[in-house]
Amino acid sequence: MSETTTERPVRVVLADDQPLVRTALRMVITDTPDLVVVGEAADGAQAVRLTEETGADVVVMDLRMPGTDGIEATRRITGGPSGARVVVLTTFDDDDHVYGALHAGASGFLVKDMALDDILAAVRVVASGDALIAPSVTGRLIKEFTGRPRTAPGAQRRGTWGITDREREVLTLVGRGLSNTEVAAELHISVATAKTYVTRLLAKLEARDRVQLVIMAYEAGLVFTA
Repeated sequence: MSETTTERPVRVVLADDQPLVRTALRMVITDTPDLVVVGEAADGAQAVRLTEETGADVVVMDLRMPGTDGIEATRRITGGPSGARVVVLTTFDDDDHVYGALHAGASGFLVKDMALDDILAAVRVVASGDALIAPSVTGRLIKEFTGRPRTAPGAQRRGTWGITDREREVLTLVGRGLSNTEVAAELHISVATAKTYVTRLLAKLEARDRVQLVIMAYEAGLVFTA
């Protein structure tokens, strides 16, 4: 029987210029049988190199590092042949980098004051092919967009052309940061049906993952604050 990705630990590269952060994450991952640290980097260029050398599945990426920063490193990793996915792990004062990191291809955006178990859970989510954005970051992303000039009504829907009204409802809720379970509750449908709608949106909009759906919802003008 051939080996599947679920039969071996998820290979993780830790990229952060703070040794204490890397040490804390490594110690927790060492006690986690389904995750393994295969490399540690103190800057973005080293993270890119280690990802290629180790065949990492997920890179936990800080944004503010000397030399090549986390956004550029994320762009190189997600644009390269490795297939590795990136989870950005940063501090609250990095709001201005959220949008850039997601556009660079990050599949997750977390903050460093989250519980370590939640961070590890996010790594698993991203490794499985899904995406995750911390609720607090979703709010900050909304703030970023509400500070921009409004898009003309005709342009708002251009990016979501071809989806049904129901799919647009689902996309709006995904853009607000709701999970499939929360989408199902909001629309009074089953979780399986909500997941099906998300899968259809990914295919129709040619989105890489849930994070790209969030960005598309913002850019289409579907998500806003009062």
